[in-house]
Amino acid sequence: MFKAHKQEIQWGGRTLTLETGKVARQSDGAVIVTYGETSILCTAVSSRKAKEGIDFFPLSVHHVEKYYAAGRIPGGFFKREGRPTEREVLISRLIDRPIRPLFPEGFRNETQVITNLLSHDMENDPDVVALIGASAALAIAGVPFAGPVAAAKVALDDQGAFILNPTTAQTKESNLELIVAGTEEGVLMVESEASELSEEIMLDAVMFAHESFQPVIEAINKLKADAGKEAWVLEDTSKADAEVFKKVQNAGEDDLRQAYQIRIKQDRVTAINDARMKVLDAVVDADSDTFTDNKVLAQFKKLEKKVVRGDMIKTKKRIDGRDLETVRDIKCEVNVVPRAHGSALFTRGETQALVITTLGTSSDEQIVDSIDGEYRERFMLHYNFPPYSVGEAGRFGPPGRREIGHGKLAWRALHPMIPTKEEFPYTLRVVSEITESNGSSSMATVCGTSLSLMDAGVTLKKPVAGIAMGLIKEGKDFIVLSDILGDEDHLGDMDFKVAGTEDGITSLQMDIKVTSITRDIMQQALKQALDARVHILGEMAKALTDARTDVSDNAPKMHKIQIKKEKIRDLIGPGGKMIRQICEDADVKIDISEEGLVEIAGNSSEAIDKAIEMVNSVCVDPEVGEKHQGKVIKLMDFGAIVSFMGDKTGLVHISQLKNERVEKVSDVVKEGDGVWVKILEVDARGKIRLSMKVLDQSNGDEVKAERKA
Repeated sequence: MFKAHKQEIQWGGRTLTLETGKVARQSDGAVIVTYGETSILCTAVSSRKAKEGIDFFPLSVHHVEKYYAAGRIPGGFFKREGRPTEREVLISRLIDRPIRPLFPEGFRNETQVITNLLSHDMENDPDVVALIGASAALAIAGVPFAGPVAAAKVALDDQGAFILNPTTAQTKESNLELIVAGTEEGVLMVESEASELSEEIMLDAVMFAHESFQPVIEAINKLKADAGKEAWVLEDTSKADAEVFKKVQNAGEDDLRQAYQIRIKQDRVTAINDARMKVLDAVVDADSDTFTDNKVLAQFKKLEKKVVRGDMIKTKKRIDGRDLETVRDIKCEVNVVPRAHGSALFTRGETQALVITTLGTSSDEQIVDSIDGEYRERFMLHYNFPPYSVGEAGRFGPPGRREIGHGKLAWRALHPMIPTKEEFPYTLRVVSEITESNGSSSMATVCGTSLSLMDAGVTLKKPVAGIAMGLIKEGKDFIVLSDILGDEDHLGDMDFKVAGTEDGITSLQMDIKVTSITRDIMQQALKQALDARVHILGEMAKALTDARTDVSDNAPKMHKIQIKKEKIRDLIGPGGKMIRQICEDADVKIDISEEGLVEIAGNSSEAIDKAIEMVNSVCVDPEVGEKHQGKVIKLMDFGAIVSFMGDKTGLVHISQLKNERVEKVSDVVKEGDGVWVKILEVDARGKIRLSMKVLDQSNGDEVKAERKA
């Protein structure tokens, strides 16, 4: 019934298995990939007919994680997985980025890749495994895919040695988490988070990963040889394309070259659109199957690449007139939004990010219910890219995959520099609103976030900056571009983003459209990125060099009290009655940890003080020798009753009122008087005996007893 095929290798100390022919047999390619006990069903399907009326490759990638893979039932009312989680989106992008460039230019057949997590052993993350499975499914599907692709994850041990495919626990302990994907010839994608590692270590890690996943590529090729479907035969359109290109070139090259001399983006876009319309009018033939709108537009794009890339290689000058290494003009401003806890406006050329920080309490932490289990996140970074930022009227709504991916990249860049909860007790939410975009808005977000956090008083270990590098490669000639424009990203061969401090890299992301990139090219890119990063940090320092010493007046005030564990129940009260009353009366928010750490947050110091007093009244037992401020609430013939520590009361005997004989209690105190008292005794019944005479009533200092002659 089944004609199954399997490849199995030992890789990184565990068994990697690729199986096909048994499950999902109606798809073009289906592979179950297993690493350790993490298992994923990966499928690939491509339409036999090209989609009409589009000028892009309609590839969609979906990574799906169902809770059954970890033996769990989803939380919530419906008990069913809903929209894709952030992690599913990020892994989907991780798969998409290295496989998309390996389909032929002009391929317009709708293609869908789905990776479905079947089993998760909680040790081997599904990200790399899913990418390998997707590559294998495409490789055996017969579609025009120039793979296979493989990937590996790299961490560092405490001796500085690289770990191939670390477990989840090893990754958490490491100061490097790096994923590299590529073909046999070269690297296509890099994604990483690091704790200020040097350029040399990062480059060595990339090359270590590329070398390490070669056995996986070999295994996929063997599976393809055994079980691969017949390769698709695509129509050879090169002759017709060359004919169309020649006419497009004759009609539009001069106008296009002039358009790319314009340095203002919106003016340049207008000129390019005018050139495009002129070419369409001149070349499109309604009666021809060769000179159609789509085919002419495809060749116009090819002409754009030829003009821009050729001129740049020849002149070493950029579209906006810069040389290869110059960073665009930078303007940094902080405290630009009046009521925000922290804000910054970072402008680099025609790219601008308005970044706003909000400080919250522990109750504001994000509770994430993932397949790995529930956890809390106290640092959140949300990136928004509205259509007006590029002068367009377009889709506006919930964040898309690109926004989630860019936000996560910026989060990785800042995360190693975020203070611990003990060092800075607030929950942090940062929102980056991209108000203008012409190249690398994600790196503008990194710079703006660093300034916004410091403006809010967040004690970052060091400021972080980011820069995007590009590459133009024609044969053996290449140039590396610092601080790329949007056109240079679109028409170039590499988008290489590097973020970090002046002492090292904290995040690196690389997407490459050619597989012939060498170590020398990456080394040159990292060197230029370091120079650019140091320059940007210098510009940022003109606005703010370090975190402000105090948080904003608009931010909540925080105070922590440690109480005994056995007092937690008393503080909460029956059905939460006590804690609700304190929060309402003092107008504060209170969070209590399992260890008895009470975190109080309020809008004023007065509210905090009132809450502290109320918490102490419930949780703190009076001890002999303590001094307290109190209030006289009742006079008696033999003394005064004083309240202190909230609702605690004690007796000051008439003999303890003053260091002299007192005839009447009312001669010394009256009801409502504020007094200093010292606890002399707490008896077995909880009765408290106090003294006023041993303390200076003006300041609470001890009074030395006078010696009798």
